[in-house]
Amino acid sequence: MQEVGGSIPPGSTSLRSLRELRLGEPTFAQIRATRLVREASEGCRAEARKGEGGPVNIPIRPCYITASQMSDGGPAMKYVYILKSIEADHFYIGVTDNLRARIAKHNAGEVPHTSKYMPWRIKTYVAFSDADRAFKFEKYLKSPSGRAFAKKRL
Repeated sequence: MQEVGGSIPPGSTSLRSLRELRLGEPTFAQIRATRLVREASEGCRAEARKGEGGPVNIPIRPCYITASQMSDGGPAMKYVYILKSIEADHFYIGVTDNLRARIAKHNAGEVPHTSKYMPWRIKTYVAFSDADRAFKFEKYLKSPSGRAFAKKRL
């Protein structure tokens, strides 16, 4: 009788080699697509970190989206943004379709809630192609745990 030691059969392969056998080596197109997605997502994060520039010079980069996300001639992006008052230690969280115009309204005193603590500068913004997800993220940022997350990470 042959003795079997443990649950790994003799001659088994590592998980990595099994994955390579099952999936095969990645093609050049797959490697390039992965790199483009990584660069695009890092670009969005880098632009959000550079948002400290103030309310006038807001860099907005083109987003990479699929054809199924395009409707009516273009994507309807929603921006969740965090403003910080320059004069006082106040923050404001909101959602908009046009970020530049909305911040101009905040600094012109056209928004009653933010007119008391003008001028404002943008602290962070996040672009969403799905409006429902944008509103849910805004609601989360306004919750106690979302405020803690924004204070620590954004």
